[in-house]
Amino acid sequence: MARYVPVCTVDDVPVGTGRVVDAGGVEVALFNIDGVFHALENTCPSGGPIGEGQLRGTVVTCPWDGDTYDVRTGVSPASDAVFVERFPVRVGRDGTVMVQPEPTDDEDL
Repeated sequence: MARYVPVCTVDDVPVGTGRVVDAGGVEVALFNIDGVFHALENTCPSGGPIGEGQLRGTVVTCPWDGDTYDVRTGVSPASDAVFVERFPVRVGRDGTVMVQPEPTDDEDL
């Protein structure tokens, strides 16, 4: 069974925002979209920190090169060939947000 690592609390990431968190040594960009949490690898192919990018709706823009990613899937709205890894997220009853530090192998994006 995959392990989940606590990274913050629900209150640490207000709705409509994102932040960079450490998930067991893996730097992850964590986003809160209408109370649902999504986690992506924090590094754009350009090397830019996705978690520091501007979030509009469900799309985050890399602050270095302007590439965009849907935080729900990790896929660029511009091209399915451009994507970053996603990580599973759970929220505990106590409001702890937990991330599985191994990316998903979800083929159904």
